[in-house]
Amino acid sequence: MKNYYNKINGYQETIQKGLIAARTFKRELSTGKGSKNDNIQLLKEELQNAEAIVIGAGAGLSTSAGLTYSGERFENYFFDFAKRYGISDMYSGGFYSFPDKETRWAWWARHIYYNRYIEPPKPVYKELLSIVKDKEYFVLTTNVDHQFQRAGFDKSRLFYTQGDYGLFQSVNPNIKKTYDNEEWVMKAMEAQGFVKDQRGIFIVPEDRKLSMCIPTEMIPKCPDNESEVTMNLRSDNYFVEDVGWDIASESYYNFLKRYEDSHVIYLELGVGSNTPVIIKYPFWQMTLENEKATYVCINYKEAFCPKEIEYKSICIDGDIGEILKKIMQ
Repeated sequence: MKNYYNKINGYQETIQKGLIAARTFKRELSTGKGSKNDNIQLLKEELQNAEAIVIGAGAGLSTSAGLTYSGERFENYFFDFAKRYGISDMYSGGFYSFPDKETRWAWWARHIYYNRYIEPPKPVYKELLSIVKDKEYFVLTTNVDHQFQRAGFDKSRLFYTQGDYGLFQSVNPNIKKTYDNEEWVMKAMEAQGFVKDQRGIFIVPEDRKLSMCIPTEMIPKCPDNESEVTMNLRSDNYFVEDVGWDIASESYYNFLKRYEDSHVIYLELGVGSNTPVIIKYPFWQMTLENEKATYVCINYKEAFCPKEIEYKSICIDGDIGEILKKIMQ
């Protein structure tokens, strides 16, 4: 196996691009030129002619696919947590200080299952794949719900920079490994009283009686040393970048280098302003540096670009799934 102590870190390389962009671009932003329909047609043509597509995906893509953290989904699967603890959505629940480990891990089993191990309500990811599958593409995403791979995207062309709901890591910082949690999640869902429907999907039982805790003996432990585990999510300096993460990081770097002077589309989908230095700013900078590149931003009420690259940008405001359907027509 390749020695990844002397690894090429595509994650750090792209962040460096983002930091350069933060210094390069002025504050003046543009929502692009042309009508929405004109821009969709222009994007169709770009997709046909591009030599490569770099997809940068944020939370807005999963929201478009129906993987919402509030509203009906939350009220259906977390109604008991909402009533007892006053939690209003899945996102804030991830930071809640639960009274004990049994309750905390019951929450996380549900959170992981309904955002990682089921099909999304809408086929947005599969529709995106149908558009790019015959092109040279690579996906960079801050999403941790694994929906790209579930939809059939080539695993070797995916880089999940911020972790994966499907992985645990030890709280011991010396253990640089991750552990698949699917088997544990399924058992923890059963322990809370969820039942499977005819499709094999866990649902709330008819009597709506659920336990908000799991048995103490089910609290997950590190298989290597029985230490406690935590989610493999980038929240502090102890986030584990395992061998799989390193390989994806290097693959991303190599893809960027291979097509840095080619007709590339930097296709940004649903990226917000929380971590712009990972996707948004690097895409701006790489578009500026490559005269053949096109920057595309599709987002609901947040579709914009810097004035400096307005002439080579396509900004489309709207629901990503609806826009993808129009591109497919």
